[in-house]
Formats: sequence, structure tokens, C-alpha cells
Amino acid sequence: MMMKGIRQDEVVNIMEYKFTTDNFDAEVMNSDIPVLIDFYADWCGPCQMMGPVVKELASEYDGKIKIGKVNVDQQPELASKYGVRSIPYFAFIKDGILCDDITGSVPKSRLVSKLEAMV
Repeated sequence: MMMKGIRQDEVVNIMEYKFTTDNFDAEVMNSDIPVLIDFYADWCGPCQMMGPVVKELASEYDGKIKIGKVNVDQQPELASKYGVRSIPYFAFIKDGILCDDITGSVPKSRLVSKLEAMV
């Protein structure tokens, strides 16, 4: 089943995307709305702490900002492309260009201020 150009198994939830090398250009680089990428790993404690925050933001910004995840263990090419050395790493993409980033576990308000600057 396809949803917004992504197979159902590539969707983390209805509003939170799973970005891969296969869909990255279409869903991130060519997106007509800004994108927030959460680079994470399943074994990462701080990533697990940020997971519910990212889900909330995906719901709150649905239709305004595309929010999704990249598993660094499954997509090492994408992690390398953005120079990810520590996770969680949040990349803020607008018009295919990295315009801001945050590394580490941070308060939701810090992510919101960066998202608001993109809309």
C-alpha cells in the first residue's frame, strides 16, 4: 500500500516518515515543504527518550513540515552524508538544503523554535 509516495512499511506512523536511501531524494531533497530528520538508532537511550517528542511534533506539524527518521544502522550512507557522529542528530532541511541542526537530547521547545523558523 502506498501513502504519500511511501510504502506502508516505510511509515513509522501516519505522520512520521521513515527515510531511506531509496526514498530520500523524493521525500527530502525534493520536498515542497521543510523536513526534519531524526537520525537515531534503536539501541540509543537518548534517541528513545526523544522518540515520543518527535512523534508529537510529526502530529502537530502534519502538512506544514515533513518529519521523519533515519536509522543510522540501517542507512549508514545517509548518516555519512550529513556527517552524523553522535545521535540523536536532528537535521532541518528546507528546499533540499541543510539549514540547521541539533545534536543530542534536547527539550521539545528547542526543536519547536527551529521548526517555527522554517515555516
